[in-house]
Amino acid sequence: MSHQTPPGQAGTQRASPSRRDPHGWPHACAAVLAALVAMAVVGGLGLWAAGAGDLPGGAFPSVVAAVVVMAVGGSVGLSGGAGGIAETDAALSVVPLSVALVGALVIGAGFLRPLRHRAVADSKELAGWAARIALLWVLLLVGLGQVAGHRFTIELGEGTAADIGDLLGATPKVGFETDVPETLVYGLLWLVGVLAMALLVSRKAPLPARLVRFQESVRPAAHAMLVLLLAYVAAGLVIGVLVAATRGHTAETLAVLLLGLPNLLWLAFTLGLGVSWEGRVDGPFGLPMPRVLDQVLRTPSDSTLNLRTLSAHDGGVWWLLVVAAVAVLGAAFLMAARSPARMRAWQHAVHMAVALTLTVLTVCLLARVSAHVGLSLLGIGDLGSGLSGLVKLQPQLGTALFLAVAWGLVAGFIGGLLARRVHRRGEVEQPSPDGH
Repeated sequence: MSHQTPPGQAGTQRASPSRRDPHGWPHACAAVLAALVAMAVVGGLGLWAAGAGDLPGGAFPSVVAAVVVMAVGGSVGLSGGAGGIAETDAALSVVPLSVALVGALVIGAGFLRPLRHRAVADSKELAGWAARIALLWVLLLVGLGQVAGHRFTIELGEGTAADIGDLLGATPKVGFETDVPETLVYGLLWLVGVLAMALLVSRKAPLPARLVRFQESVRPAAHAMLVLLLAYVAAGLVIGVLVAATRGHTAETLAVLLLGLPNLLWLAFTLGLGVSWEGRVDGPFGLPMPRVLDQVLRTPSDSTLNLRTLSAHDGGVWWLLVVAAVAVLGAAFLMAARSPARMRAWQHAVHMAVALTLTVLTVCLLARVSAHVGLSLLGIGDLGSGLSGLVKLQPQLGTALFLAVAWGLVAGFIGGLLARRVHRRGEVEQPSPDGH
């Protein structure tokens, strides 16, 4: 006797493959283009607020493309000179994290959207979907690399440099261009990291069957770290908008918000944990805000940036310690509350320590700043005229990771204890003795 499938059920079975078709090329193209548009809009508005809209030679689109390249980890090199008698020495290494964060959120959402409402996904299916996005991403990076390049003429102004330049007919020029091979490598690594994090932080995203057993320990911690970082950004965004609306300097404030808000706020987070940074500011350039950073770092040699040195200029910076403690403890509680009830407090401590250490490591690597501009004529070094400058900021990485482990262990243990009073997944309420 043969078994016949009811017509309605057969239709459902035939329709199920079509529901998986959103992994196709059109959806991959939409995800990549949406990320590009979002990053270009945010970066373009930030540059416009910073005054880059007045750059000569129609350079604005090239500068926007360069900012997008730098946001995804790409390499944009600076060079310049004035014939054979002058040389411009310039270097820039900084990640505009506002642009990077927007792009990561958009492409992460586009990657997860076709995978929702499913518990498990085949490894080949996930790999194929990610490969489509990666291929289009590579093409996008190659295109941006061709656009992100321009050269500018530097006005010497007045002084010794201007006199020598006029005498010898040497007009310095500085330009930038993208290192496409290096950009492809780091841009792909950025994409892989974003897609992996998207799978880790999403509770509803499916995982391959062999990885499902790890989601109970990894996903709550990853989600808690994302919430912590986004909470800092959200709070800073509200404060920044209020400052722009009430205290003037609107354009400068908006430029910082749209280009480097996470750079400042995640730096403040690490400072609140007790992390020290080494840096220096010299010349006409500097960190945009707050002013206390520039005051601490503008010294003849490298200075240490931490709560102690900052408090010598502004005692209010100790609130960074309080905010960081509340944020880390809140993240630990959130992690424990989203974890299965059977987990013990020491397990939460270990998970939190690992997650916070990786988060602090990522912030320290992304928030570093290194920028230098200098001009020499006929072998003479810095000729003044406000043309030379230096900005650098590097973390004391070993101390940072040690502090992250310590904070994570303590906060994770306390968060696990606090979460015991919260009803969680996998927890079954015991009936009372009277049967109710």
